[in-house]
Amino acid sequence: MILLKNATFIDWQTLEFKQTDILVEEGENGKLYFSGEEPASFKSSQGLVSEILDCNGKIVTKSFAVGHHHVYSALARGMGAPKKNPENFYEILKYVWWTLDKSLDKDMIEASALSTAIACAKAGSTFAVDHHASPYFIEGSLEIIAEAFERVGVSHLLCYEITDRDGIEKAEQGLAETESYIKNRQALIGLHASFTVGNNTMKKAADLMHKYKSGFHIHVAEDRYDQDHSLINYGKRVIERLADYDVLNSSKTILGHCLHLSENERKIIRNSKSWVVQNTESNLNNNVGYFNAEGLGHRLLLGTDGMHSDMLRSAQQAFFVGQGFDKIDYPGAYQRFRNIHNYLKENNFKGDSENNLVILDYNSPTPINSENFLGHFIFGFNSADIQYVISGGKLIVKNKIVQTVNEKETLEFAKEQAKKLWKKMKNS
Repeated sequence: MILLKNATFIDWQTLEFKQTDILVEEGENGKLYFSGEEPASFKSSQGLVSEILDCNGKIVTKSFAVGHHHVYSALARGMGAPKKNPENFYEILKYVWWTLDKSLDKDMIEASALSTAIACAKAGSTFAVDHHASPYFIEGSLEIIAEAFERVGVSHLLCYEITDRDGIEKAEQGLAETESYIKNRQALIGLHASFTVGNNTMKKAADLMHKYKSGFHIHVAEDRYDQDHSLINYGKRVIERLADYDVLNSSKTILGHCLHLSENERKIIRNSKSWVVQNTESNLNNNVGYFNAEGLGHRLLLGTDGMHSDMLRSAQQAFFVGQGFDKIDYPGAYQRFRNIHNYLKENNFKGDSENNLVILDYNSPTPINSENFLGHFIFGFNSADIQYVISGGKLIVKNKIVQTVNEKETLEFAKEQAKKLWKKMKNS
């Protein structure tokens, strides 16, 4: 057990502030015990304490989670320019991301996963929903990512990106990897996007989803190209096409981006059980448009789309950019930020129990309380304030240093793999 002394605990749901000592129980369903509540249990458990952290002047609250990530992009930072300067979204995919993912091998995937997990942990996220692609190393790729995340101490919900873009054989391998993995672990059925998934592969993926009572994790209308392709080839818009396969009525389904939607598509989503994940900075980077939640309902999540692993940053950018393009206020930004916990709980996914905590050394020049907390959340909090992170009751970040793996050695490994990746991309 970990004892947090003199903590200012903030309930993530009610925003109630509580001055208390906290005992953090280890384990998958570990609980929190507060001094002053159940004093007998609190006192009897103190003998089991393995670590004591003085949290005087610090904020303790539930840790964060990433609603949409891409491990495969972790080694992209600083890479050389593509062979052709992309002139549109399709060319960004073709000359950048599809060149990168085709170059990934086993060691590169492991380095990417370890780097991503470390970044998540240090930014306060103890859970990540990831969408992976590595067309020339498909079999076993999800297990590599899972094991890397678990070494760091970050829980996960993974999927492999099924697509026809590299040929039917690769699509079949993606389906096989998905089924092999989902038999033993919690997972989603991943697809790239409607415009790279034909009817035959889409049906097989949907059948797999229903067989394992899972959900889709798919990019939707990130660019107008996705809608144009669907209308030309299938005579219907993307969401209407997905609805035909009965994948939207799974509460596990995650629809990424959802920028270019018709009113009817928004209505279909609003009346379904699916969730929409917003990725503001990625949309800005790719110049594909701006997210607008109007008519979508409240089943909204936030992700990073592999741009980084900092969910505080994602929430703040969603708010700032949304002032000109979205109807979003302080409570709305915070709700989107925290909805991932509701998504995971609703679907009984493991790894997001109450003993996942983040401890911020937040030195504000102004008072902070339950009434003005959201103002601090939008304008003040920063991942640099995160001093400790507890995952499953275990301390995985202490004084801003990851405790579970050798961070320096891991990042050196990642740098070597990045060099290999960049060279391979250049020669492809």
